[in-house]
Amino acid sequence: MRLAGTGLFRARWSDDIHNEWICNVLRDRQDIPIDRLERVRHLMDEAVPDCLVKGYERFIPVLELPDPGDRHVLAAAICCQAGVIVTFNLDDFPKEILEPYGIEAQHPDEFILHLMDLDSSAVCNAASTQRRSLKNPPKSPDEFLDILKRQELPGTVSRLEKMINFL
Repeated sequence: MRLAGTGLFRARWSDDIHNEWICNVLRDRQDIPIDRLERVRHLMDEAVPDCLVKGYERFIPVLELPDPGDRHVLAAAICCQAGVIVTFNLDDFPKEILEPYGIEAQHPDEFILHLMDLDSSAVCNAASTQRRSLKNPPKSPDEFLDILKRQELPGTVSRLEKMINFL
């Protein structure tokens, strides 16, 4: 979310994408109340102008993906003319299926590295803002980088380590 505020890209998602991440969080963390997740959903929508993709549902039936449950993601990307789907599940979005739509699937680490190539200071500032927002408990720059490492962002961590004094 902090990266969406940099202006380096236009973040887009749908209600179905919200529903999916909320279900996944609830599956893994039953201790988090749903109203807290719905608040996050609302704050995300408020923070990013024109983020919600509408009218994509008509594309879903004609799309084929290895996991049919992911068709709504591709449909939303097609509808808003996205160039990239950012996902950890690259195998679920084969290049040969996305290519005709001018869409590429990128791992979050690759996506962030591309953003750093565009404007490393904007990405570093977003990371710093995110780290400083963590207050319960607060995180040192090294602890923050450890979190990113656990989130499968090794390239991002490697680049941010060079800017640790700004985190």
